[in-house]
Amino acid sequence: MSPTSNYQEETTSYSRENLLIKLDYAHYMKPDEEENLKSVHLLQRVTNYLAAAMIFLQDNALLLEPLTKDHIKERLLGHWGLNLIYAHCNYLIKKHATPMFLVTGPGHGAPAILANLFLEGSLEKFYPDYGLNMQGITKLVKFFSWPGGFPSHVNSEVPGQIHEGGELGYALSVSFGAVMDNPDLIVTCVVGDGEAETGPTATAWHSYKFIDPAESGAVLPILHDNGFKISEETIYGTMDDNELGALFTGFGYKVRIVSDLENIDKDLAASMEWAYQEIRNIQKHARSSDLKPIFKPRWPMLILRTPKGWTGPKTLHGQPIEGSFRAHQVPLPHARTDDEEFQLLDSWLKSYRIHELIDVEKVKNGASIAKAEIIDQRVLDVIPNEKLRMGSRKETYAAYKPLELPDPREFMLQKGEIVSSMSKIGDYAAKVIEANFKRFRIFSPDELVSNKLDHVFEVTNRNYQWSSRTANKGGRVLEILSEHTCQGWMQGYTLTGRVSLFPSYETFLGIITTMMIQYAKFVKMGVATTWRQPHGSINYIETSTLWRQEHNGFSHQNPGFLNNLINMKAYLVRVYLPPDANCFLSTLAHCLRAKNYINLMIGSKQPTPVWLSPEEAEIHCIAGASIWQFASTDSGIDPDVVLVGCGVEVTFEVIAAAHLLRKDAPELRVRVVNVTDLMILPHEGTHPHALDHSTFESLFTNDKPVVFNFHGYPSVIKSLIFDRPHTDRFTVFGYEEEGTTTTPFKMLTANGTSRFDVAIAAIRGAVHTGHHSLLAIRAHELISGYMHQIREHEKYIEKYGKDPEELFKMPKFD
Repeated sequence: MSPTSNYQEETTSYSRENLLIKLDYAHYMKPDEEENLKSVHLLQRVTNYLAAAMIFLQDNALLLEPLTKDHIKERLLGHWGLNLIYAHCNYLIKKHATPMFLVTGPGHGAPAILANLFLEGSLEKFYPDYGLNMQGITKLVKFFSWPGGFPSHVNSEVPGQIHEGGELGYALSVSFGAVMDNPDLIVTCVVGDGEAETGPTATAWHSYKFIDPAESGAVLPILHDNGFKISEETIYGTMDDNELGALFTGFGYKVRIVSDLENIDKDLAASMEWAYQEIRNIQKHARSSDLKPIFKPRWPMLILRTPKGWTGPKTLHGQPIEGSFRAHQVPLPHARTDDEEFQLLDSWLKSYRIHELIDVEKVKNGASIAKAEIIDQRVLDVIPNEKLRMGSRKETYAAYKPLELPDPREFMLQKGEIVSSMSKIGDYAAKVIEANFKRFRIFSPDELVSNKLDHVFEVTNRNYQWSSRTANKGGRVLEILSEHTCQGWMQGYTLTGRVSLFPSYETFLGIITTMMIQYAKFVKMGVATTWRQPHGSINYIETSTLWRQEHNGFSHQNPGFLNNLINMKAYLVRVYLPPDANCFLSTLAHCLRAKNYINLMIGSKQPTPVWLSPEEAEIHCIAGASIWQFASTDSGIDPDVVLVGCGVEVTFEVIAAAHLLRKDAPELRVRVVNVTDLMILPHEGTHPHALDHSTFESLFTNDKPVVFNFHGYPSVIKSLIFDRPHTDRFTVFGYEEEGTTTTPFKMLTANGTSRFDVAIAAIRGAVHTGHHSLLAIRAHELISGYMHQIREHEKYIEKYGKDPEELFKMPKFD
């Protein structure tokens, strides 16, 4: 689509000669900057030394005595690299007083990050034991990848971090999520060339097309192309400059390759200055009333081509290390036992000439490294003031502000109405957007309309910048057909203080299962720190559920995301299955208020009954489960059998089964229970919401048969109630991996969750207890009748291609 007159069109040349940006260093550097870059290089010498010492040494941290093999750790962990980029980020920050922090995709790069955090004082700010003195240096070096110390990944215990990078592929999307609605922030994101081979990263390059420069900050991607992964060349490492330029220019970037190894500091400093000016120019056009926004702006990116293991050992045992896969992770893995490796390590550590930069004798006697008479003043000159230090950015640990939420009861309906829960959620989310325009976003895989949440478009737009229909409109909805990218955006947005919603087809949330698990691990460790402040929860809505994917078929019928969620740490996970629109509204409001959780809400987009009044829904959601008296015999007192629904469609079938039994077997006393909070079920003490034993029995009795009709795999319920007493009386129905393109009711009968299956199980359970002689006499007759109705339904759909309409009428109880 061509831009309208409201935009300035950027002139773009895609000729072979202009695929790569060429720079005149002098244009981007002031005359005195070459002297400043000497300071940048000295900072790298110090941090390179500290990083290497952390990987290898357990003692003699500053080489105050000759190195021996006893000084070397038994277990060597961590990756080598990243100090060059960190130093130049510092230089740019100080030069422009610009807010910035660093996200690193190569997760094992913790030694470099920790070395810089230590030297800039950010580590001491949050961990006083890591002071800039001999005790602090000793602890930094010894306790890296040591029990009780920092791990080899930059996890949430490390200041300035919002991404661990344990599983590769997500750094870039997380970075873009962080800058949304943070207009002044720049996130420099290092993408390793191994990580760049992942599918999530391949899509995440397009994220800048969803960044509105009028309202959001910018990401400066740096593809670190050092050519190798664990034992093989990388794809990007085997591409020449023109091929890389063609690829990323095609993505829409302005591409600058940094590869002048003889003048690397000058090359990288000029390139980052160029990128900074490009970013601010795009933002200036978007934010100034005197200028027109640039349509399809080409954001800058850098490709840093340096040898793998640069500044480390060159060769070992006649084989190259630097510039080969042998530099991956620990370059000298047997330095404690191999004489040649030991000598190489000794030479490597000494090559940084740390004693020229730090007066180690004075440090030994208690002096602080932060003083100019102890450390070369030029090293300190590169470090920004505390407010601007990347390890102290409040966006990374203390930026959360609660949303202003409308009262969900204002959107609730009366009992008996038939409505799509998602339609009402769309109404509510629209009001949330209006009240929190810069603090709330919806990330969705192009399914918002399909999932009937499109009422939000009455107050907002999509935030897609490469269409003139939606560019520069401040849209709160970001849709992309990549669940990984949506998850990454949500993580970055949430961990920097805001709140978001991720609605999706139920089946396809499973795509980001391992990504969610990585995030949960990051949050778990973050909650355990004393200095990280709470942040908003991440909120998933699963709709277009398996039970109503009968038209799309077997491929769209999978509730497995839930299974993985319940295995996470109990205090992090909340799983809700609201049975109607009123309960879903109450649940969503709760989840948007909650902090530090992973919330999963599961509901149907199809019109279904409102079972509870607004008041009843509020009480039910607070309790997590309750006896539904209207569908029970004598309000559920003294039941012969308990029927439990958990999930929209299966709860409908439980109520329909209770209605059948009231008509066909009036002597059977039935209690109907609905569970909306799945985590009330496990044994008390295993989850914060778990019911105590007496409350559990008050719902499910202690000796009566229970038929539990569940939305997902039966194994979920069986695992949750495993430690409860007398669970042999529970019959659990759920999805049995039976599906195809069929009708909605056939999905229920195929998996044994229909009203007829529930009624049959209830009769069998009651007869088994031996208290119903009359029912026992008629049991075979009733069961045969219900099985016959299942077969008759199959004949009906084969003839007419649809279900009988009466199956979906709301049961009416006297």
